[in-house]
Amino acid sequence: MALKQEDEDRADRGFPEIAKRPENRRQKVVKACWISIWLFYLSAPVTDLISGGHSLGARLLGGLGLAAFVSWYLVLVFRTVRQMAVPRVLASVAVLSAQATILSLTLGREWLVLFVYVAISSGAALPPEISRWTVPGATALMTVTALAVPGGDAYLAGLLIPALMGGFAMVGVAALLRTTIQLREARATVAQLAANEERLRMARDLHDLLGHSLSLITLKSELAGRMLPGQPEAAAQQVADIERVSRQALVDVREAVSGYRRPTLPGELAGARTALAAAGVVAVLPPEAAHELPEELSEEAESALAWSLREAVTNVVRHSGAKRCTVTLTDRQTLAGRFVELTVADDGCGAPAAPPGNGLTGLTERLEAVGGSLSAGPSGKTGFRLVARIPLGSDS
Repeated sequence: MALKQEDEDRADRGFPEIAKRPENRRQKVVKACWISIWLFYLSAPVTDLISGGHSLGARLLGGLGLAAFVSWYLVLVFRTVRQMAVPRVLASVAVLSAQATILSLTLGREWLVLFVYVAISSGAALPPEISRWTVPGATALMTVTALAVPGGDAYLAGLLIPALMGGFAMVGVAALLRTTIQLREARATVAQLAANEERLRMARDLHDLLGHSLSLITLKSELAGRMLPGQPEAAAQQVADIERVSRQALVDVREAVSGYRRPTLPGELAGARTALAAAGVVAVLPPEAAHELPEELSEEAESALAWSLREAVTNVVRHSGAKRCTVTLTDRQTLAGRFVELTVADDGCGAPAAPPGNGLTGLTERLEAVGGSLSAGPSGKTGFRLVARIPLGSDS
């Protein structure tokens, strides 16, 4: 379960928050606030209710009608991501249109602005193949209503463009969000399939690795059991063989597990790109062609560089407050010999990314184990830079 959650979290990286469904109260409040900002343009109907010269009964009915319209509009737009059934959305848009028409005809031209919200809500909540008709339809209904309202034609010119442009803009935004959500779900599925394939590969490798050894241990155990007590020396030899095979199997399993756990530079570079993008940090990474490592670089040395990259990027994301992070990987020839050099530099606060005894100390130990070195510290007035160097051909 933990591995599955990790796969889903990795698939979630790199997507904007707007493309994710609200999962808690805070996210719902933030979404509601963003939607409510655009209700500012209802100031004209509100002003008309207060100082439009209507009777008390008209004001009460108009206030109730406006409250009902706004409530229906917010429910419709807020539930867009949940993809309500199309017939329900069409019915809701029809109700909003009827409310806008009745309020405009009874209270005056200031209420024509409600049709802009009808066009926007239909563009946001309906599929593109339907909303491309409902947006012009709401605009046409607004035009007919404006011509029937005294002085409405003077307001019409200022409302046609907002209704059409706002409605079709929401069509594009809604399509983009749906596509992004589908892509996010597809990436989560791909990550899960990749994890399942890795589990199957691990199971096959362990079966091939241990199958022969365990079969041999079973056979020699049966032989030893049959030789006792008549042939104790031969039985002892079989037991010694069992011990030898068991030790070798244990060594093979440890090597296999170490190989599965060993990080690689190409994999960490891909992970760094995703993590930095998710944190809103501009990532400048080596091109794909630069991912090919020198043949002289051992697996242990590559693993140490990969751990260095992972730790450095983690510190950039968590602690630096940087807006830009640059990663370079170079094969450098110096007077002291040939080195592979990994540099991670950011434009953040410039303070050490980790206190002594934590991440940087562990990286230093890993690099020293393969003959390498680590240097880390502030870079210029702002920013932090980590440089990991490993000599080529060094043996751990």
